[in-house]
Amino acid sequence: MAMRGNRVKEKLNRGETVFVVGGHSNTSDTIDFLGPSGFDGIWLEGEHGPINWNLLGDLSRACDLWGMTSIARLHQNDPGVITRVLDLGANGIVMPHVSTKAEAEQVVQSAFFAPIGGRGMFSGRRSYGGSQFFENANKETLVIVLIEEMKAIENLSSILTVDNIDVFFVAPADLAQTMGMIGKHYDPIVEKVVEDALQQIVASGRTAGALTLNHGERMQRYFDLGVRFFLSFYDSWLQKTAQEYLSNAKLISNGKN
Repeated sequence: MAMRGNRVKEKLNRGETVFVVGGHSNTSDTIDFLGPSGFDGIWLEGEHGPINWNLLGDLSRACDLWGMTSIARLHQNDPGVITRVLDLGANGIVMPHVSTKAEAEQVVQSAFFAPIGGRGMFSGRRSYGGSQFFENANKETLVIVLIEEMKAIENLSSILTVDNIDVFFVAPADLAQTMGMIGKHYDPIVEKVVEDALQQIVASGRTAGALTLNHGERMQRYFDLGVRFFLSFYDSWLQKTAQEYLSNAKLISNGKN
């Protein structure tokens, strides 16, 4: 019996585009509900959301059942935190606020076993029933770093030289904050910085990731720039559909439709 693989990483390695979804609810029931939709991965929120050690095993197992990649955003660039998240079954990690080459190197060092890194030697549930776990884990672990500060933009050239990072994701909200434009992450000035960074990542031969809450003009623009990792959150879809439903229901109830 082999490990289950990593759908997002496999598609990226083939040069394909991947679509990952997240939202306010981080439960196995939510993952089961989303499973038939066909997303490549689930974004498990451990920086701003409720993910804890007791939940990770069930969440990553639910993703496994649907063949989706479990991607956990962490709150701390710490070897112990990274190792434990992966030991509990996550397919990959997202590290926020990676703004220097040294910080990017630390993520890689913590996420992979030797000879790539120095991840603590423990196998966990992904090794059950299989062999050559450590070699396979190094092949299948997905690593994403968030470029979300002006310091990271200034150091992007050196950050992009760090091997074994699968996606360099340009995150607009925190980036806008560090530009002195808090809450204005879709301002043209911020978008210019985001798009320039995405182009730089693609030009370097690395994989760029971006946030798109819908499939409109921004997604098309990012795709044309070469972005191949797209993240969206279903919260905005639910809110929009709920508002449309209620608006139509009120028109009907008032006899105006």
